[in-house]
Amino acid sequence: MAARGAVTRGFAGGSELSSEQLRDAPVHWPRPSVLDASLTAIEGVGPRLAEAAAEAGIGSVGDLLLRFPHSHRDRTIVPVASLEPGQRATIRVNVLSDAGRPFRRGRGPSILTVKVGDETGHVRATWFNQPWLVQRLKAGVRLLLSGSRDKRGFRVSEYEMLPAVGEEGEGHPRPPRLTPVHPATEQLKAQRIRQWVERAIRWVGNVLEPLPAELRARRELAGAADAIKAVHFPETPDAVDRARERLAFEELFLYQALLATRKRSHRESRPAPRLGKPGEAVGRWLESLPFEPTRDQLRAFEEIDADLDSGEPMQRLLMGEVGSGKTVVALYSMLRALEAGYQAVLMAPTETLAEQHAITLGRLLAAEATPFALLTGATPAARRREALDRLASGELGLVVGTHALLEPDVGFARLGVCVVDEQHRFGVEQRRALDAKGVEGMAPHVLHMTATPIPRTLSLTAYGDLETTALHELPAGRRPVETRVVSEDERPAAYELLRAELRAGRQAFVVCPLVEESEKMQGKAAEREAERLRAEELDGFAVGVIHGQMPSAQKAEAMEAFASGATDVLVATTVIEVGIDVANATVIVIEGAERYGVSQLHQLRGRVGRGERASHCLLFSADAGEIARRRLRAVARERDGFELAEVDLALRGEGEVLGTRQSGLPRFAVAELPEEAGLLGAARDEVQALLQRHGSLDAPELGPLLDAAHRRFGAGASDPIPL
Repeated sequence: MAARGAVTRGFAGGSELSSEQLRDAPVHWPRPSVLDASLTAIEGVGPRLAEAAAEAGIGSVGDLLLRFPHSHRDRTIVPVASLEPGQRATIRVNVLSDAGRPFRRGRGPSILTVKVGDETGHVRATWFNQPWLVQRLKAGVRLLLSGSRDKRGFRVSEYEMLPAVGEEGEGHPRPPRLTPVHPATEQLKAQRIRQWVERAIRWVGNVLEPLPAELRARRELAGAADAIKAVHFPETPDAVDRARERLAFEELFLYQALLATRKRSHRESRPAPRLGKPGEAVGRWLESLPFEPTRDQLRAFEEIDADLDSGEPMQRLLMGEVGSGKTVVALYSMLRALEAGYQAVLMAPTETLAEQHAITLGRLLAAEATPFALLTGATPAARRREALDRLASGELGLVVGTHALLEPDVGFARLGVCVVDEQHRFGVEQRRALDAKGVEGMAPHVLHMTATPIPRTLSLTAYGDLETTALHELPAGRRPVETRVVSEDERPAAYELLRAELRAGRQAFVVCPLVEESEKMQGKAAEREAERLRAEELDGFAVGVIHGQMPSAQKAEAMEAFASGATDVLVATTVIEVGIDVANATVIVIEGAERYGVSQLHQLRGRVGRGERASHCLLFSADAGEIARRRLRAVARERDGFELAEVDLALRGEGEVLGTRQSGLPRFAVAELPEEAGLLGAARDEVQALLQRHGSLDAPELGPLLDAAHRRFGAGASDPIPL
């Protein structure tokens, strides 16, 4: 409740009510079930139209009220006598005489004219290609016409039949000055949706008020019903803005409430092993590393230590700049499990990435001689059986693999930590299957890794149920990669640069253009390009090839040849996007760069610049549109992956940036991200404050907060996260 004497901001004409007036006003208790009624409850909506609306996501009266307009048209009614040539205007008139028969000039459109007027004058209104209106435009009919004055009279762009004088009622409200324009579909025009909303708005009082009264009073927010009514039918443009901001805050707040509930539910559903503090074995491993961990890595170690000793399952997202050392942090968390007597697993989405992780782990564990196994679909049967037996008995503590780890016959004696790389590429059921392999009655700790820096707005929405750790700092000695957008005229000079690096003993990648239609076509394109380069620009150099359609053994051979230096140039598809670490590679050529997104280009660029030598990224682009050119310029200009992530979000929007994760992210009806990142942060802060104050979001004093969140986003949105 607002404090005594406080003022509640209204929308309609700036009206204000004191708290005393609110207290003494008649009480109306909402009945949310009313909003579940079919659209057929609205006058003029039959089963066929209701079915078309359901296909557009409007299945009930409540859905209709939440179908907010994307804009408003000023339809201030002006006198007929004041119309000026070319002026767009709205007039309210009577039909003065029956419409004549439609006519057509040659092959032109059919033309229907009728004389209309008001108390100030008359004009001849004209409709094009709507001959059926002749039956409706009879003398005495009242019309609301929008259009413009031309030499024929008044050219009608939009019309509405009005009830006779004195017959306006709840089902036929007077037309507003600011007319909403709702998102239309092929079957449902915006005007029809507006008419339905006009008739349904009388039920808006049954909308649940999800925001706690104290929060609304402190932030000076109007009630939910008032805001919905104002965003549909405002009296002033300022009222639209205030109503829209209130509703945007509400949906961001409700979604943050669900994420917070989901996070708490997962933490409390099952305990996790307490791994204690780091011991001597982990300390020896850290001392054996041939480099000093960065400050960001040391901070990540501390955050992970706190998670592993909490007794609650770790759910942490580790994201980092390309080459920032995410694998070192992941291995740290896994060694913490081994040291405490538990097992650990690292799961990657592809065999190539899993094999690269195995190579990296072998190098990082060389001094400690810690045994581990690689388990993929290509693992020979005998070796697979041996690994499974050792995992089941507890003899083997560490395993790296792909989806093969999810097979029912893969069991663990004491699984304590799971690292899931590129976790957005695994489905919910796949991650749930790995979670089920933990110690009976306990959940494993989970560290999610992504090679794609995630903008803050997305980390608070799509990944808001996870704690986050970001690695910005690169290891000492790394030099920035010079990135250039190369035109066709500059191709010879670019390849001369590449050859100069090869003659100096360095290596290079050439990435083929993205072929969206087929991975098989992509593979063939890579093989053709390798053959062409061997015969032309790279004649005399050893050129290898790798793509996703190659058998696992061939891919491993290609990578080994490149890593050992036997191959000078590796022609590749995007299978090298993540996980490939060859310090001697100093040049990457990306053909058809306009076909890639900002994140992919940044990841591909990260395949070079991993040593102490200067490196180059050459972006070849042919027919790039304006958006593609902006992407390429951004990648060439900006080296910080987190800054690029914000650029990518601004260019493409949240759903496209997320890729396969987008299915788990709601489409907000009002809020616009990243533009309203500040509102998102405020919503999250308010949710966290409520949790601290009340301990849970289903406290009685918070009213229907969670019920409203479930109604808005679906009950499944608060299910415990599987991993």
